[in-house]
Amino acid sequence: MRRREFITGIASATTWPLVVHAQQATRMRRGGALSSLNESDPREKAAYESFRKRLEELGWSVGRNLYIDHRWAKGDQNLISAYAAELVALKPDALHAFSTPAVAALLQKTQIIPVVFVGVTDPVGNGFVNSFAYPGRNATGFTNYEPTIPGKWLELLREIAPRPSRVAALFNPITAPYATNFYIAALESAGLALAIQITAANVREPTDIETILSEIAREPGGGLIVIPDSFTIAHRSRIISVAEQKQLPAIYPYRYVGPEGALVSYGYDEYESYPRSAEYIDRILKGENPRNLPVQAPTKFVLVINLKTAKALGLTVPLHLQQIADEIIE
Repeated sequence: MRRREFITGIASATTWPLVVHAQQATRMRRGGALSSLNESDPREKAAYESFRKRLEELGWSVGRNLYIDHRWAKGDQNLISAYAAELVALKPDALHAFSTPAVAALLQKTQIIPVVFVGVTDPVGNGFVNSFAYPGRNATGFTNYEPTIPGKWLELLREIAPRPSRVAALFNPITAPYATNFYIAALESAGLALAIQITAANVREPTDIETILSEIAREPGGGLIVIPDSFTIAHRSRIISVAEQKQLPAIYPYRYVGPEGALVSYGYDEYESYPRSAEYIDRILKGENPRNLPVQAPTKFVLVINLKTAKALGLTVPLHLQQIADEIIE
């Protein structure tokens, strides 16, 4: 089917064309998707497949009545900015974005085209929305933050690792500007109650990973918490490998890292947020305004334990943790 020109006037920030409802079945709509990750990343494939499947269930068939321009930035900040400009120039009906840097780049290019985000920690603090309940701008979506998660990471680490006294929180301050105010502050508060010292471990380049983790593992009683961050996602294989080499017990926020060798992961289920974001895209394509669609927090959390990695690290996972885990890898 040949792509037709879009309805003139769609650029209005507050008025959405009512004729969308009548033309939805016959007119090809156009969307854009920007991710900080790599197209070949298994996580990316699975996430976008759940997104596409939900769109299909809602009546949007890619190639039939919906075309999506995808851009994958492969962790490159310059590419994120360039691809954001490319996507906005195509004048899509709606945009989908994964990660704080991707959303920031898109919103620098447009204050009109609707943007639905996933994997964002602090949409208010970053200026993406006015509030969770009333976004008030051209962006809305789904966050990955819940206030109790940092404390639970520490509790898990304390139960699995032998008396951790020093725990480093790993993140890239460029791609995770929210980390200090959200995760580090919460970890420090929880650490006081558990007599665990928290330090921020900043990594800016992949080559920093081995250096930083070596320093953390140099003395006994060390542990690692990996902060949700597009950088730590893109370089998770290296982090997992080095952490095991250095005999460093580590907690990750991503469900999919368990089968990749991570010791323990606990966090929101992003394969839930992607289908939910497809529902927002559907509502926007049918005429709803993103300024009125509330930002939603995660509702499902998953605990994954890799017993094989625990054994390699000489650790014993308590039976009660194995019993409550959503997934055990042996």
